[in-house]
Amino acid sequence: MNRNGMLQHLDEVKVWDIIIIGGGATGLGTAVDAASRGYKTLLVEQFDFAKGTSSRSTKLVHGGVRYLAQGNIKLVRESLKERGLLLKNAPHVCHNLSFVLPCYSLWQIIYYGFGLKVYNFLSGTLSLGKTKIITAKNAKTLLPTINPSQLKGAIVYQDGQFDDSRLAINLAQTAVDNGGTVINYCAVTGIIKENKKITGVQISDKINGNVYDAKCKVLINATGVFADKIMQMDDGMMKKIILPSQGIHLVFDKHIFPAHAALMIPKTSDGRVLFAIPWHDKVIVGTTDTQIDEAAIEPAPLEEEIGFVLQHINKYLRVNVHRKNVLSVFVGQRPLVIKNKIRKSSLMPRSHTIIISNSGLVTITGGKWTSYRKMGEDAVNNAVFSAKLDKRKCITETLKIHGWQDNLDKSDAMLVYGSDAKALKQLCAENEDWANLLHPTLKNIKAEVIWAVRKEMALTIEDVLARRTRILFLDAKAAMECAATVAKLMAGEMKKDNSWQQQQIISFTELAKQYLLS
Repeated sequence: MNRNGMLQHLDEVKVWDIIIIGGGATGLGTAVDAASRGYKTLLVEQFDFAKGTSSRSTKLVHGGVRYLAQGNIKLVRESLKERGLLLKNAPHVCHNLSFVLPCYSLWQIIYYGFGLKVYNFLSGTLSLGKTKIITAKNAKTLLPTINPSQLKGAIVYQDGQFDDSRLAINLAQTAVDNGGTVINYCAVTGIIKENKKITGVQISDKINGNVYDAKCKVLINATGVFADKIMQMDDGMMKKIILPSQGIHLVFDKHIFPAHAALMIPKTSDGRVLFAIPWHDKVIVGTTDTQIDEAAIEPAPLEEEIGFVLQHINKYLRVNVHRKNVLSVFVGQRPLVIKNKIRKSSLMPRSHTIIISNSGLVTITGGKWTSYRKMGEDAVNNAVFSAKLDKRKCITETLKIHGWQDNLDKSDAMLVYGSDAKALKQLCAENEDWANLLHPTLKNIKAEVIWAVRKEMALTIEDVLARRTRILFLDAKAAMECAATVAKLMAGEMKKDNSWQQQQIISFTELAKQYLLS
């Protein structure tokens, strides 16, 4: 992907079939669907791809065990299907993971054992493996630091894990591979109408200051927790439909949880599921469900959320963890759609919603990462119907995501780059120094920075350390320590001077401090 090349398309294409606002999971999935059907597709994102919630998930591709307990069989079945398709179409960033649910009574073994067998049954031919009931002794073997007190046994079931922002970048690349145009750091500042119908948008490039008028046959709003803002830009009288909720995740060194399987606690005191999940040689613990008044670009954890997660994980581990052990804390926001007057976020449905306004704006919001493909399909189907475009078949169920390859080497540190890994490694022949590590405690090499700038439209230190690599989310202190190195590498590629480097380092350092617990 080349940003300058993408910007040229804004001048060259007279009328787009579909313009999509929002470069998160939903918008990128919609762009892949639209482009792969052959529609002239443009996606614009006001920040970086997956800047918001789409890089801050619990890193799970799942059907939703909790939704099964709520009786939402339709959502579970749909999500399990999408889970299976995603693991087939993007195996370099998604994989099967065993989850261990500890039980403290015979009743729990029967209840959760039956429920999780039903969960696996609903996945049909896309099952990831059988659900098993194991002894307390075997549970301790799988989870060495679990608190053995009163443990009677456990249930082991299979679900999916992924690298969210890496998948987002791959989706952007897949859209481009199929003829689409995707541009980061371009904000929609106005909607253009003729006879009260949307005919285009005004786009402001936040990097070079240029303003473009882009015409389209249909406009899709895929801005997640910010969907209300675009809907109100279209119709100032539109009532808000989003009740935002946030969830935090604490990241620790793997020595507190030296397991290859994940821990799943099905019900905490507030009704949430609690996870401890191995990820990139660290462990992620979360999450919470806290209603908030307004969505934020850079959400912050609340003290009560931090205390809640620490308190609950310490109940289930025989090693105590404290604030000082937290390597990074990140916060995601959920775009929950208000339905049936339900106002408690933990009870609100996670299914997606589509609204078509009188002007023809197609808004898709709600949902979750696992169902991004189905959301994209539904959004495009509705856009095609609304704008009376030529009907074309959706092909994304079997479409391989950029980076797909067979015979994966699971031990390769470059696994998440998939088929691009070979070309990335070859950069080291151009400059031997690029083969060196960015930080002594992490596996990322300098060549990844060069690759991010040349091939993945990274424009800032944050783009590289938060989303092209995951260093900020894994260890905020280490991220700050390698910021200067990243700035120098990027400046060399982008022809930037020393003042740009210093500004970038200062800006990133201020951001990274928010990922540390003081």
